[in-house]
Amino acid sequence: MKGRFFYSIVVSIVFVSGCSNNNTTTAPWGNEVSISTDVLKDKIRGGWAGQTIGCTYGGPTEFKFKGTLIQDYQPIIWYDDYIKDTFEEDPGLYDDVYMDLTFVEIIERLGIDAPTDSFAISFAKDDYKLWHANQAARYNILNGIMPPASGHWMNNPHADDIDFQIEADFIGMMTPGMVNTSSDLCDRIGHIMNYGDGWYGGAFMSAMYSLAYISDDIHFVVEEALNIIPAQSKFYQTIADVIKWHKQYPNDWKKTWFEVEKKHSSDVGCSEGVFNAFNIDASINAAYVVIGLLYGEKDFFKTIDISTRCGQDSDCNPATAAGILGVMVGYSNIPSYWKPALEIVEDLKFPYMEITLNEVYALSYKHTLQAVERNKGKVSDEGITINVQKPDVLRFEQSFEGLYPASELLVRKDHFEEPIVINFTGNGIVVLGNVKSVCGETKSDYVALLDVYIDGEKTEQVKMPFDYIVRKYDIFHKYLLPQGNHKVEIKWVNPNPDFRIYHKSHITYADTPAQPINPVAGK
Repeated sequence: MKGRFFYSIVVSIVFVSGCSNNNTTTAPWGNEVSISTDVLKDKIRGGWAGQTIGCTYGGPTEFKFKGTLIQDYQPIIWYDDYIKDTFEEDPGLYDDVYMDLTFVEIIERLGIDAPTDSFAISFAKDDYKLWHANQAARYNILNGIMPPASGHWMNNPHADDIDFQIEADFIGMMTPGMVNTSSDLCDRIGHIMNYGDGWYGGAFMSAMYSLAYISDDIHFVVEEALNIIPAQSKFYQTIADVIKWHKQYPNDWKKTWFEVEKKHSSDVGCSEGVFNAFNIDASINAAYVVIGLLYGEKDFFKTIDISTRCGQDSDCNPATAAGILGVMVGYSNIPSYWKPALEIVEDLKFPYMEITLNEVYALSYKHTLQAVERNKGKVSDEGITINVQKPDVLRFEQSFEGLYPASELLVRKDHFEEPIVINFTGNGIVVLGNVKSVCGETKSDYVALLDVYIDGEKTEQVKMPFDYIVRKYDIFHKYLLPQGNHKVEIKWVNPNPDFRIYHKSHITYADTPAQPINPVAGK
């Protein structure tokens, strides 16, 4: 049954010019590709289903394995009520899906040309949990820093993090074979929360979704999607190395994983990952997605299991890999083992949202038809005909230029009346911490006001909400100061005895790379 249905998909997707095999090894640019209505709907459902299944599968391991892979002997569970139970018990796990759904709803309400600010304000004012680049962008937007400045690395220390990479799926799903259309929308939305490699991550994933509609050759999809990324970027170099190492070690995904760790595991931007095994950088987590896709060989279980066992953001990575594969093979070709858990929840409202998965499938189908028509394709009751776009290379962006991690100091101190005072040598600093309740409060609209002085001059007043949803992710950051000695003072101007300012740590940067310390040098 599986083989017969897959054959029906292959012959349903044909180049109008006459080619009838979509296992593409030569680029189809300039051709027209037709997809039947039934196959299109099946692929859209497969994409959303794969994303939801993959996220749930990897959820329990998320960031428990940092810089180490998950060994084969460690079981990862699955059962028929698993997604439903996770919806109820851990809804925050699905940030890589409910962010997509927020943007889908904006397109439904305002159209494909919705202003970027509408996308930005919608997620900034929603009440779901966010982290890293998304949360930093939410804070920026709520405090008047709008896109693209909200995602720029000078305003967002998490600009290279994974955030847009895990929420660009919907763009690729609504732009089959139209990678440039995908890239245009990625440019508008991705710069809300990311820049540089963080933006490239989302554009790359979206391009793979887009290409998965017109080819069932996983190597073609990965390699052609990478061609939109500037070759001088770290992101490109990381994924190009994965492709190279897969060819060198085609039967050993762990060998490729190890090579990735040796060469590409250093982080520069994320304040929690620079001096830590924790790595939420887009490029390395994208490498894990690609490892899963290439070594998974279109086997659904192998794809999500390998992406999960690479570690780090091990719910988001299998979600992306399984979503891309789900579009490629269609929902009907996802093994039946996974389907009961998904089908139980398809009519339930998705966590933090007012729409169900079944409604999302319908919206994605509707938006896909609109995108096809806007790009000189054809839509009929029988299906769609796509004008396949030759992908263009994105402009080059690089975050954290001129900054090299220099030091970290763990402080872990509560402050009330005394200011935070930091003396350092370098050209940049990030101060980590938050507002803490001494009374055990979990909800309050209290906002601490912190005046920040650098070398005796007041530079800004920072607002630090206690509310977790609208919190400031880092207390303060400042980049590209003149290299030298500096003094930072942070004074709490509206202290409240029910709260404390928790100074967790601070990291500093310099204008040249740190040199290894040799304690016996000169002897």
